[in-house]
Amino acid sequence: MTSVSRRRMLGGAVASAAALASLPSARAAAAPGDPAEPLEVDVAIVGGGLSGLTAARDLVAAGRSVVVLEARDRPGGRVYGLPLGDGTTSEGGAEFIGPTQDRIAALAQSLGVATFKTYNTGKNVYHRNGRRSLYATDGLLGAVPPDWGVIDLELALTRLGNAANKITPGTPWTAQGAEDWDSQTFHTWSRANTLSSGARFLLDAFISTTLSVRAKEVSLLYVLNYIAAAGNAGNPGDVDRLINTAGGGQESRFVGGSQEVPVRLAAALGDRVRLSAPVRRIAQEGDRVVVTADGVTVSAKRAVVAMSPAVTAKIEFLPGLPAARAQLAQRFPMGSVAKFVAVYPTPFWRAEGLTGQAVADSGAIDATFDNSPPDGSRGILMGFVSQTNLRSLRAGSAADLTAACLASFTKLFGAQAGAPTRTAHQIWDDEPWSGGGPTGITAPGVLTEFGPALRAPHGLVHWAGTETSDYWTGYMDGAVRSGERVAAELLPLL
Repeated sequence: MTSVSRRRMLGGAVASAAALASLPSARAAAAPGDPAEPLEVDVAIVGGGLSGLTAARDLVAAGRSVVVLEARDRPGGRVYGLPLGDGTTSEGGAEFIGPTQDRIAALAQSLGVATFKTYNTGKNVYHRNGRRSLYATDGLLGAVPPDWGVIDLELALTRLGNAANKITPGTPWTAQGAEDWDSQTFHTWSRANTLSSGARFLLDAFISTTLSVRAKEVSLLYVLNYIAAAGNAGNPGDVDRLINTAGGGQESRFVGGSQEVPVRLAAALGDRVRLSAPVRRIAQEGDRVVVTADGVTVSAKRAVVAMSPAVTAKIEFLPGLPAARAQLAQRFPMGSVAKFVAVYPTPFWRAEGLTGQAVADSGAIDATFDNSPPDGSRGILMGFVSQTNLRSLRAGSAADLTAACLASFTKLFGAQAGAPTRTAHQIWDDEPWSGGGPTGITAPGVLTEFGPALRAPHGLVHWAGTETSDYWTGYMDGAVRSGERVAAELLPLL
């Protein structure tokens, strides 16, 4: 295994494992699988990320038998502890948690995974048009960098918020303005609703830093739903909650890294979780569904596919998927993103009064965060390499990527940033079972035409994954919500 050893996975979450062990287990799933002798369970779950593991937890707690089939050699999916080469890890995938992300918070608490505040003391760095400036984030603008187009930007953000308020999270295609909003890209809308280059750059940066795509790649309706989803049933979503650190989606991190949540949850489920078992075929045969993976075949009453829509196309379905669902999968690509981290003896930027957060209009990295451990015993800078930047850098070597990222850090934080003790990176576009990140997005015309197929079961096959969530779609909280939703959907049918 890579960053998560089987020993570590089984060593964590002792209390949770003991609690689940007292519940009914799939006897067949506890033994090595023989493709000729299918395991028989109530539910076969395809995907061992947060959505699939959460669904398994809830089904097991209700007394149902499950097996989780995960293609990777680790649990967690897009939640990943990136090895730093010294026996430690940093978050290589999803990492932050903030207000209204109630379900991931509850799951983490139940597994004994604590949180701590993202370092946010001091000023942020803004680099645009060759000029580096600093700005405080505790004023009226929050995380929005000051620019001469800021009033223009605020008017545009108000219009965005007003439109997002008209959307029911999770079903944006039902909104009165859906057809109009889904007929244009976010780029088209932003140019029609702003005059200044500063406002337009910051709106583009909003899309790049949240979705890792260019504004011209994504539907306005998709973005409006993303905003509407940044809340919960009692708190409507808003842009500030998406982009802010304090009071927003980046407010806190997990002690030990976000990977502790799926690692401990998988440990609690024990041998119900099968790693290195990519699913190749899902066949419905009468009142059973037969799931064929490398090394194991499972016969179940129902199946859950807990994956991003685009990656589900790797699976053969018998009978074939309904046309709407198949077309949806073809039109739901992932963003392009890598995370680059550099390790230093100390978080030197803190002594200079900086948060470690930055936004830039040039270079390999367009946004950064302080990824240092809670005690600040060493410094870790993290940078996002997104969309066009990543696609161009992938043509070169790993050394080229490292050099380009360190040049960005140096430009933003000074010469010390160019001399780390070690570096690491995770390119999500190269992950065959992710195909990019952080989430799937849709171009114009997709949600209004194919959106209703997103969660509609295909016979005995049900769907989960953060893209299917109503609130916090694209985030860890959305993944957990989708797992809870699909488990509740299944229980009356079993």
